[in-house]
Amino acid sequence: MFNTRVKVKELLATAPENQEVTVMGWVRSFRNNQFIALNDGSTNNTLQIVVELGAFDESLLKRITPGASLKATGTLIPSQGKGQKVEVKAHSVEILGDCDPEKYPLQLRNRPSLEYLREIAHLRFRTNTFGAIFRVRHSLAFAIHKFFNEKGFAYLHTPIITASDAEGAGEMFRVSTIPFDNPPRKDDGSIDFSEDFFGRVTNLTVSGQLEGELGAMALSEIYTFGPTFRAENSNTARHLAEFWMIEPEMAFYDLEDNMDLAESFIRYLIQYVMEHNREDLEFLAQRLAEEEKQKPQAERSEMGLIEKLEFVVNNRFERISYTEAIDILLQSPAYKKKKFQYEVNWGIDMQSEHERYLVEKHFKKPVIVTGYPKDIKAFYMRQNDDGKTVAAMDILVPGIGEIVGGSQREERLEKLEARMKEMHIPVEEMWWYLDTRRFGSVPHAGFGLGFERMMLFVTGMTNIRDVIAFPRTPKNAEF
Repeated sequence: MFNTRVKVKELLATAPENQEVTVMGWVRSFRNNQFIALNDGSTNNTLQIVVELGAFDESLLKRITPGASLKATGTLIPSQGKGQKVEVKAHSVEILGDCDPEKYPLQLRNRPSLEYLREIAHLRFRTNTFGAIFRVRHSLAFAIHKFFNEKGFAYLHTPIITASDAEGAGEMFRVSTIPFDNPPRKDDGSIDFSEDFFGRVTNLTVSGQLEGELGAMALSEIYTFGPTFRAENSNTARHLAEFWMIEPEMAFYDLEDNMDLAESFIRYLIQYVMEHNREDLEFLAQRLAEEEKQKPQAERSEMGLIEKLEFVVNNRFERISYTEAIDILLQSPAYKKKKFQYEVNWGIDMQSEHERYLVEKHFKKPVIVTGYPKDIKAFYMRQNDDGKTVAAMDILVPGIGEIVGGSQREERLEKLEARMKEMHIPVEEMWWYLDTRRFGSVPHAGFGLGFERMMLFVTGMTNIRDVIAFPRTPKNAEF
């Protein structure tokens, strides 16, 4: 029976009373033909298994190599060595899976780089760094559901295959069963998508927001949490072609309500992880501190990882208008000394360097920016009375820049239709979306939080490819 095993994390916290236990895991190291360091992924810490000299067959001991999996049964006793309170004195050891040490790419004696580990993403979970990251990812995902459930939101599964482009961005992955080598064609030579599986052009979703709004118009408050896709040819440390988004939509909410919810949401998530993954965060904080030492003094963070997370939890976010943000940037020493790579003027879509200046240099805390120019925002955002701006809000955080984007949605049918025509969005095809404005429209709002961006913030990692199990990027769909 395998379900009799006790996890390493539990055993390390158990008082040793000579009780018999069974533990299973992967070998991290085997010293002096006596001491096995065993890890099962429940914690970064290893449990020492002691095999008595002469008590086990030599052929078995040769198979206890880094990466091999084994089952050990023995007595839980106080540890004689430093660094752990307990160890297991084994009276039986069974090899579950051999591992050739000459071919195993994860050797403790040489610390592999993050770049190398991306090439062996199927094995990188076994390292301490990625063990910590993916335990944090689990906790963060669980906390998302817990937060919304406690507030009475309904979890809505919006479609992954869709015929609408929520952002109007046009950077979408086509979904089709039409043969590439011989597609059906119309008289004018264009591809006849009426012959396709869905009878029309369909794509992988870039957002569940529009369908989320439909749910909110009946259930009041919903949230989505699922994969989204962008066919954006951006090979940067901040972009993925497949990533996860959390998108709540709330009826009877205005922009202020939206900001309040988003701010409390971020605080809740961080607090949850700090309470439930302290050990992992401390490991990641130490890792980040070592990484920071390699940077020039001017580029180092002023706060450590845990200090930064506590700061966000304990301080209200600054709230400013887009116009105020642009004024701050124009008056900044960085702008005057021409240190910004991108231009600053009213009307720009602020770049990451601008956003990070506001949060890291000027306010030194997270910032919510509101009232963006309508020309750089999506069609569904509520138009302000000034005719130039919309009721949008972005939350900017240190080290990342924008982490949340949201708005009060345009609930007035005439204004929404006019804006859609202005932006060349097919009004006829969006009849189902406009129906929510025809039949009992209400003020409503929502936002999107990029899950991997949140993971970057919480873990202190600097490349988004390192906080998702199998990153999908241009020219890369391995594993």
